[in-house]
Amino acid sequence: MKAVIQRVTRGSVTINGIVKSSIGSGLLILLGIEDADSKDDISWLSSRIVNLRIFNDENGVMNLSLKDIGGDLLLISQFTLYASTKKGNRPSYIKAAKSETAVPLYEKMIEQLQFDLGKSIQTGEFGTDMKVDLLNDGPVTIIIDTKNRE
Repeated sequence: MKAVIQRVTRGSVTINGIVKSSIGSGLLILLGIEDADSKDDISWLSSRIVNLRIFNDENGVMNLSLKDIGGDLLLISQFTLYASTKKGNRPSYIKAAKSETAVPLYEKMIEQLQFDLGKSIQTGEFGTDMKVDLLNDGPVTIIIDTKNRE
């Protein structure tokens, strides 16, 4: 799994002109899933996300996690994180998991994040054309790939 983690002051997802989900201060996560991903990737990544210390403490030092501040989380599936651009000008998405594999893993990730965070999260809609709006705070953007955890 690949996650692009963005610290935001606000974020939202609009589908067909209607806002599906929105958050205030917290994290907006773009999540890519590949066929090799498993429940172990979900557990590890979820824990990493909710405990990542990228929010400022009272001294302005990034020392607090999403869990510490009680922030919001918006999770959006994004297969294009697995784009291969090695040949030609048209990216290949062959490494991205097909929906029959990706949807159950995405749904499990939602459950795991809610469990680890201790509250509900907001989501996009898998496989749908979404318009994502955010105000990146910092900017702070971190990329985590579960295949590089060792």
